[in-house]
Amino acid sequence: MGAVNIDVALVRQLIATQFPRWADLPVTPVAEGGWDNRTFHLGAHMTVRLPSAAAYSLQVEKEQRWLPKLAPRLPLPIPVPLAMGRPGAGYPWPWSIYQWLDGEIATTDRIANLSQFAANLSQFLVALQRVDATGGPPPGPHNFFRGGPLTVYDAETRQALETLESAIDTGAAAAVWEAALAATWHGAPVWFHGDVSAGNLLVKGGTLSAVIDFGTSGVGDPACDLSIAWTFFAGESREMFRAALPLDTATWARGRGWTLWKALITLAALPGTNALAVSESQRVLHAVLADH
Repeated sequence: MGAVNIDVALVRQLIATQFPRWADLPVTPVAEGGWDNRTFHLGAHMTVRLPSAAAYSLQVEKEQRWLPKLAPRLPLPIPVPLAMGRPGAGYPWPWSIYQWLDGEIATTDRIANLSQFAANLSQFLVALQRVDATGGPPPGPHNFFRGGPLTVYDAETRQALETLESAIDTGAAAAVWEAALAATWHGAPVWFHGDVSAGNLLVKGGTLSAVIDFGTSGVGDPACDLSIAWTFFAGESREMFRAALPLDTATWARGRGWTLWKALITLAALPGTNALAVSESQRVLHAVLADH
């Protein structure tokens, strides 16, 4: 099917027909509303979140089911589902209404102490990994195989290395990738977030105030949650993040692998088309190779 036009008019229509008690509340787009899902304010205290494609719609029911079970065991607020919407008004997938979480997307200038921020994030991830994983969602299409073995992206990574042969140090990158593949995970499944990035971390009063978007969450190998060590932290803050997580060197090797994969496919797919994404991926790639 073609692209679905997700706008204020659609959201108003869905609310009016499925949740008439909220039909009089204003609907406005969220400034940083995301790409996988489109997010809107509903009144002052709620958000409406609609998947932008079929692949992301698999995450709606998962979040509705599991976020209320995770929330009481975590040291920071996470999204609170209030209702689940059905397809309608020409929109083909389930969607969610959440309680609004106050805070701004994490940027270094909004954070009072980056090392303390890193330590707080580590504490959150440790708590998440300690939640009972029984019956939790294993890696699969719903989270693009986060938490599973890196071998699922081996062909894609090698294709990217081939494409980038003359643009980067492919020998060093291949060494990081081989090390990640060799660092096989043998642990019991634990909960992971799946997309620990600055855009999913909220800041209030200079400190980490909430963690959002659990669409790629699941139970399995937590290595995928380490990418922020190279995408956002550096130097002292990276060391603080690493020191506060009780993970072995093999897990960190796999974490570098997840980060490398994303940087490589971005660089390989976007040469000359998105300078910002390319330059950011080059920076991340350099950080991963230097750390290895």
